[in-house]
Amino acid sequence: MREIGSFEAKNKLSAFLDQVEHGAEIVITRHGKAVAKLVPAELGFDRKKAKRAAAGLREVTVRAAARLPRAAATANRLYP
Repeated sequence: MREIGSFEAKNKLSAFLDQVEHGAEIVITRHGKAVAKLVPAELGFDRKKAKRAAAGLREVTVRAAARLPRAAATANRLYP
């Protein structure tokens, strides 16, 4: 991870954005203290990925509930 001063960041922002676009992470400092970080942007919300994650959590909850009688009743109410 590269560290740059705020003055350099202002003067060379375009070049740093090109680097970040290719996966680099850059910390911007002011008077030697980190104040910001340039990181690649994520692509946004992936509905399919979120649904898979939720299904996996439900499955884990139901499996865990099967081992605990009280929890099984709760899981059956939450995930009929």
